[in-house]
Amino acid sequence: MSIGNNLDSSPPKQERNWLPLIIASGFVAVILAALLLTQEHGRRANQNAPASAAPDTYASSLALTKLKMSESGNLAGGKVTYLDGLIANQGTSTVTAVTVQVLFHTFAHEVAQNETQTLKLIRVREPYIDVEPVSAAPIKPGEQKEFRLIFDAVSPNWDGAYPDVRVMRVSTK
Repeated sequence: MSIGNNLDSSPPKQERNWLPLIIASGFVAVILAALLLTQEHGRRANQNAPASAAPDTYASSLALTKLKMSESGNLAGGKVTYLDGLIANQGTSTVTAVTVQVLFHTFAHEVAQNETQTLKLIRVREPYIDVEPVSAAPIKPGEQKEFRLIFDAVSPNWDGAYPDVRVMRVSTK
């Protein structure tokens, strides 16, 4: 007489739940797509104007004065260069946006770095300097305001002298 053993020693099959993996993959894909789109938009927004580009007609109504440069270290061990100054609206329209071209030169007076940036106004100085776009505090006719340009990197070929700063594009209302 044999006693049958109907017990199976293999573990029961469990179905794999794929839903968390699919959701995580979708989340990663969305983040990667957003990063790529942001970088592409940043590249288009900060395209540097040629050094010979003609400025907007209202650019001659804006005076940039009292330029001061400074540097500070960043957490990554590099240095950040700042260019502060005053912008005065000597025209008849209210300025809502300003784009400037900054040309850093070499000792041979060639362009070492050509950078186009949106001008940012200094909002507060204490406890630290905070900036805002011109659209947040438009510059009325006859008014002047402090501004700051920030450069994460400057060409090692730069001669150390103040760069040329030109107003290129202006939006008014």
